[in-house]
Amino acid sequence: MKEYKYKINGNLYNVNVNSINDATAEVEVNGKLFSVEIEKKKESKPIVPPRPVVTPPKATQTTDSPQKSTQQTSSNGTAIKTPLPGVILDIKVNVGDVVKRGQTVAILEAMKMENNINSPKDGKVVAINVHKGDSVAESTDLIFIE
Repeated sequence: MKEYKYKINGNLYNVNVNSINDATAEVEVNGKLFSVEIEKKKESKPIVPPRPVVTPPKATQTTDSPQKSTQQTSSNGTAIKTPLPGVILDIKVNVGDVVKRGQTVAILEAMKMENNINSPKDGKVVAINVHKGDSVAESTDLIFIE
């Protein structure tokens, strides 16, 4: 038996919990017995598995010079990589844009936080390997800058 003292709206109540069985409890309040129904906890929502990690497509040539291949673009540019796995929320640049060091080029959601992905140097965006909504692994090449 557990004994409690409550003061509600200036009134003192002595409460004794005599027994608890499944969904009912026998409770004595100031000497008067009550049978109290215990509300069961609501079932939690099912756990939704995380979205699968998508391997981004290789850099595609989106400039007007058709003689450049995809591999030349990726080997000539500096890759901006993801610092941790997550989902691309936004891409702030387009191919051909000139960016400054420290400029935000993409936003990555990881561990329920938004992370700005910044350019490591001044340069021109030559390729974008991901799209908004893509799930990416750690160290995935997102954007190439020359």
